[in-house]
Amino acid sequence: MGPSLADEALMLAYRSGEVRAFEELARRHRAAVFNFILRLVSERSRAEDLLQETWLKVVRTAPSYEKKAKFTTWLFTIARNLCVDSMRRERYRKVESLDAAADPAEDGPPRSEGVAGDGASPDRAAYAASIRPKLQAALAALPEEQREVFLLREYAGIPFKEIAEVTGVPENTVKSRMRYALESLRKQLTALGIEGDMADEEAVARSVVR
Repeated sequence: MGPSLADEALMLAYRSGEVRAFEELARRHRAAVFNFILRLVSERSRAEDLLQETWLKVVRTAPSYEKKAKFTTWLFTIARNLCVDSMRRERYRKVESLDAAADPAEDGPPRSEGVAGDGASPDRAAYAASIRPKLQAALAALPEEQREVFLLREYAGIPFKEIAEVTGVPENTVKSRMRYALESLRKQLTALGIEGDMADEEAVARSVVR
């Protein structure tokens, strides 16, 4: 099974019984899907479980797979929906626990792409690394709908039109959520005393994603 085959062709091959096609798809996308899930649910053990659930669902639904959309759009839709269900269950459990206690821009490549890591000075790279944990916390604090759009765009590199398909909202809404997410993260940079080009959109995206 040649690694040069497109994802969609590999998925169709797997549907026809080529196990190595599935292995290649997992090799290509496992890390990106895991990073997306981890940043969405903010708990590694849950993320690992959800990653396994995602690939198991790919296996279970393979017989009905059709090439109607990009494989990555289909894959991240599965991952996203599993995360949403998991977070809803978690919120419900927390509410139950509390009750029990109380009663008795435009499309283009992701901003993280095309930013030369080697071109940054060691001091700048070290500085970016030092603020990254705070930015990760800021990302976790974003509203769920903004965070998932940011992650799909910056981690998975999915275009806004396809993110709209994944999330089930209009493309303009997706762009608005991305803009609000970037504005919120930029405010966090400013609050940390970071100004100038380190607080621009590319710096925000790069610092959070890496």
